[in-house]
Amino acid sequence: MFKRRYTDVDREYHSILNVVNILSNSSVEDEERYSKKARFNNVPEESIEDKLDELIVKIGEKSTSSINKNIEDLAEIFNFDLLPEKTRIVDVFCECVVEFPQKICIYSTLIGLLNVRNYSFGGNVVEKLITSLRNHLKNGEYEKARIVVRFFSDLVNTRVISTASLINLFENLVDVTMEDNIPQVRSDYFVYMVLSALPWVGKELYEKKEQELDQILNMIDSYMNKRDKNDYHSALKVWHSDNPHPQEEYLSCLWNQITRLQSNKWVENHIYRPYIHFDSTLCEALQHNLVSIKPPPHESTNFYPYPEIVFRLFDYTDCPEKSILPSNHSIDRYLIEDNLRSIFNSTCFDRKDCATALLNYTNLSIATKIPLEYIIVEVIFGEMFRLPLSKYPAIAYGSIFLDLCKLMPSTFPQVLAQTVELLFDRLDTMNGACIDRFASWFAYHLSNFQFRWGWDEWTISLKNDPLHPKCKFISETFHYCLRLSYHAKIIESVPEAFHKLCPKLPKLVDKYPNAEDKDDQLDFTMTNETTKTIKDNVESVRDILGQKCSVEDCLELLKDITDESDESDSNKLRIEIFVNVLLNVSSKSMTHAFAYIAKYRDVLKQLNTDEEAQLQMMNTMLEVCSSHQQLLIILIEKLMKSEVLKYHNVASWVFSKSNSDEFMKFFMWQILHSSINRAIKNIKYCTKELEEAKKKLNETNEDVSMSIDDEKNQEMIESIEKLEEKLDSYQNEQKNYS
Repeated sequence: MFKRRYTDVDREYHSILNVVNILSNSSVEDEERYSKKARFNNVPEESIEDKLDELIVKIGEKSTSSINKNIEDLAEIFNFDLLPEKTRIVDVFCECVVEFPQKICIYSTLIGLLNVRNYSFGGNVVEKLITSLRNHLKNGEYEKARIVVRFFSDLVNTRVISTASLINLFENLVDVTMEDNIPQVRSDYFVYMVLSALPWVGKELYEKKEQELDQILNMIDSYMNKRDKNDYHSALKVWHSDNPHPQEEYLSCLWNQITRLQSNKWVENHIYRPYIHFDSTLCEALQHNLVSIKPPPHESTNFYPYPEIVFRLFDYTDCPEKSILPSNHSIDRYLIEDNLRSIFNSTCFDRKDCATALLNYTNLSIATKIPLEYIIVEVIFGEMFRLPLSKYPAIAYGSIFLDLCKLMPSTFPQVLAQTVELLFDRLDTMNGACIDRFASWFAYHLSNFQFRWGWDEWTISLKNDPLHPKCKFISETFHYCLRLSYHAKIIESVPEAFHKLCPKLPKLVDKYPNAEDKDDQLDFTMTNETTKTIKDNVESVRDILGQKCSVEDCLELLKDITDESDESDSNKLRIEIFVNVLLNVSSKSMTHAFAYIAKYRDVLKQLNTDEEAQLQMMNTMLEVCSSHQQLLIILIEKLMKSEVLKYHNVASWVFSKSNSDEFMKFFMWQILHSSINRAIKNIKYCTKELEEAKKKLNETNEDVSMSIDDEKNQEMIESIEKLEEKLDSYQNEQKNYS
């Protein structure tokens, strides 16, 4: 409903406006129109609502007319005589508010003007918003609830809601800080909800309800002084150092910004307030009172928004002289970042719309001299580096940056290059997970620009230890580049001095090659009867896999393989031979590898008799894929999905002594994260499946109209028991991570 292209918006807007104007024109002066009742009787209500729907969604987007003019025109064409009593336009307003929070001042002005003309319509909107707020809080949609409270605040400015009822709402929200036995994130959220709304209504409350406002701020101040932020602050920091920019906890930072705003008599220089233009009209409005809204009680199943760190990358010295970057504790900095973040979150899955909306942001602000490109970059990198996890897939951030570069080719690529240099200079203290994300994004970005970069400026970094963050970053960037290109391209794209950090040519290693395949492989020299026997076994396994023989034939052959040096543990040799041959025989493509794994899955499972066997299998895979990290990640992922490898054994292998040389490479941590994520997903999926099975059984037993035989009932019970055993197994496996 709300996905709209920004091209030709002005033409579409005014064409729709003209149609609605014709449909709903009810000028008293034109009596002839009233005499032609057929014109209106033949206009379906749905047609008018559809056109108004379009106009409400599009208002405030790029247009040659001023926003004030568009608001005035749209308010004038509303004909309440033609709209149904229960018009869905009320729902459209409420949905637009949470979908486009950067336009709430436009919507509050429009609703204010309509409230002057039709008091009951304004009441319906307020009533619907109250219901929405309660539902959002009940359903855990906390960001939407925060936006609705902000909108309530702005409706005070347009004389739709009384200041007294808004004060009552704020008091109820802040009272959460006095509750006992609740997690801090709950009270943090409701305090943040109030603080984030104050920039819109602070001045109005200061002028009319100063004493009540001070009481609310004093309660918040008392809470801020006693709350604890040390439990998680350091874990969420992108850098381990606060130099050159302090990494403030999000609520503390906003509180400092609100405190400064209060000292400035609640005057900010950013929010575009179109209702000021209509003050003479709005002052005549009758106001509505909000019913008492109290937050729902805390439940153990509630998941409140995670705490965050305010990401800072630039200061005024990094930006052009003609632009002014608000200081860290300026409320304008918060307002710009919050609105840009809202735009990004609502449009990030349509990269073109997202890039266009971000660059058009100044149309909705009175701040004209801000370094918009710098703040956009800071906001997007802040989202990308969010800990512990970023919200969206990495490709979302990279693709939007590319579109921003296309839309502003004269400035945005330079800002992005400056950002890369700043981040590279600060790698020494950057969190390891953020370095990985930075390298992954940078490789993707380079792949879209022919891998061109000023590498020579980074040559001095090559003097550092190979494990130094800058060397590691360059090396891992090259590994990510290899996944997006081919080896020769990477080698020819970087100076020779950097070749030592480039990945090796990705190829599988055959520990037991044929005579014709010995070049560039591990040397295999027969020195005694043992090695001759091993070679014979290898050739037998290679032949049987090449002929795609059955699982039974393969198992029969493997039984005959014994380790003469350690007959008590021949399984280790069987695993080494079989996995080595399997991977090399299936090395033509990923499809071949998956097909062989699927065909011989039972063989792999029977070889994995215990944890030691699984560790041996992964060690062999690492030896074979030592120069092909991406393939190793995919194969281990496939074996976990096929239940050949257990998740906790994969984690144990990552931390094993045999991997000490590989431990600091990012691909090992990707394997670890994959194992943990798969374990969590399996538990969630199995739990959901079990709940549905139990629900189905209960419904069947309770419904007397459904006749079900004992055999069918027993099958359902047995199915539930199997699911319970499976879930118990997954949960025990998860416990083994600790």
